[in-house]
Amino acid sequence: MRTVFLGTSAFAASVLRVLAGSAHRPVLVVTRPDRPRGRGRRLAAPPVAEVARELGLDLDQPASVNDEPARARIAAAEPEAVCVCAFGALIKEPLLSDYEMLNVHPSLLARWRGAAPVERAIMAGDAQTGVSIMRVTAGLDSGPVCAQVTTPIGETDTYGSLAERLQGLGAKLLIDVLDRRPECAEQDESGATYADKLTADDRRLDPTRSAAELDRVVRALTPHVGAVLELPGGERLGVWEARPHETADGLVPAALDLDGDVPILGCSPGALELLTVQPPGRRAMPAADWLRGRRH
Repeated sequence: MRTVFLGTSAFAASVLRVLAGSAHRPVLVVTRPDRPRGRGRRLAAPPVAEVARELGLDLDQPASVNDEPARARIAAAEPEAVCVCAFGALIKEPLLSDYEMLNVHPSLLARWRGAAPVERAIMAGDAQTGVSIMRVTAGLDSGPVCAQVTTPIGETDTYGSLAERLQGLGAKLLIDVLDRRPECAEQDESGATYADKLTADDRRLDPTRSAAELDRVVRALTPHVGAVLELPGGERLGVWEARPHETADGLVPAALDLDGDVPILGCSPGALELLTVQPPGRRAMPAADWLRGRRH
């Protein structure tokens, strides 16, 4: 089948790589323009653009996919289906109605519509998540669902480990939908929840919450965003790995025990053992090393 692929993120790039090896290899890839990144603010290509170039796929990076030149480029490709994954920009009419658009969304819709479904599923303590293939409509991830596949969320899953599984599942499911052309069913609106875009407040480890909750926050933000603990004096410590510490008796919420091998944060209830941290202006390191440096 002739396809066009719209995507931007590293997640989308992994799906593109698998799709390109199938019978539905895209005849055109559309992604976002290069953006400034890092401290030097140098222009960098989106992950999808890098993979498209690596695979020799025709590539377009319009300022807006809804502008006439971008629509004309897609029309010239004569797609039978347009595949969308983590594109990161609103697709509007008439483009929406011109083609069958199939979106790879990493959640069990209608749960976790929106920008951060993988992170929100971990943060909420969901026992499972998955991938949905849905038709793109004007609503926010509210189109009919053509197929779903589930995967459990383990007690030690991070965003990185879970997203890697979901990428593989999503790519295979997309190919299966393109092969079989199953009927799509409307979502159950009564089960809809929304995965809002992550904010600075989402990153903050608030010790008035339980150790189990904060453990999920750390895992949901690793390795791509990172949680932050505010220390006395205003220092902000990045936290990349932690785990609940069940035996810390008598540690009050917000107290930071620095007397052991690793720092332990008092929570409400429980305590959180910090395993990998990142001091300001430095790289991530074992928390035991940070602790030794702090003592000396």
